[in-house]
Amino acid sequence: MANFFPKWTNWIPLKLVICLAVIGAFLVGGIWYYFTPKYTRVGFMPTQPVPFSHALHVEQLGMDCRYCHSFVEVASHSNVPSTQTCMACHTQIRATSPKLEAVRESWKTGRPVSWVRIHKLPDYSYFNHAVHVNRGVSCFSCHGAVNTMQTVWQDKPQSMSWCLDCHRAPENFLRPPAEVFNMNWKPAAGENQREMGMKFKEEWEVKPPVTCGGCHR
Repeated sequence: MANFFPKWTNWIPLKLVICLAVIGAFLVGGIWYYFTPKYTRVGFMPTQPVPFSHALHVEQLGMDCRYCHSFVEVASHSNVPSTQTCMACHTQIRATSPKLEAVRESWKTGRPVSWVRIHKLPDYSYFNHAVHVNRGVSCFSCHGAVNTMQTVWQDKPQSMSWCLDCHRAPENFLRPPAEVFNMNWKPAAGENQREMGMKFKEEWEVKPPVTCGGCHR
């Protein structure tokens, strides 16, 4: 009696198994790479040309974030402080420290210090610092406790899902505008972050976009 199916069909089960194994390997590899700190850069802490300590300048000396990052309230990006900003203090304070040689060289030559960028969103993503800080989103929410860092590292994944967690429920992160740059601020005893955030959300009409066009323009 002749076979109902041609001989080549005998290989179909084996081919299906191989295809499923390859697809599974790609899925596992993709999840392993794209959902780990290696891809999100969490913990990235490069060596900078000048060993600048936020713990010293912010936590101990009480310097405001806006003294160095002066554009953060009015521009889409937060600027790196210029050499002039550094030398406003360091022409008098530790003026001959070997650690500040790169700053003094920049002051003499006019060439900027070659700071290594830590936080960098993809070119296809749009983010506006001014919009966020003027609506009660603190530096702490995106950058962590920078005020305690001897050397700055990337504390948050800043992935699309991480951004959407905030956009979908901004009340979990909103704080009084006067406390946006206070890295040590916490709700007072008896205050509920979500209730307070909901109040700010309604008063300020905070409606973060959750569609593709909000961040991919």
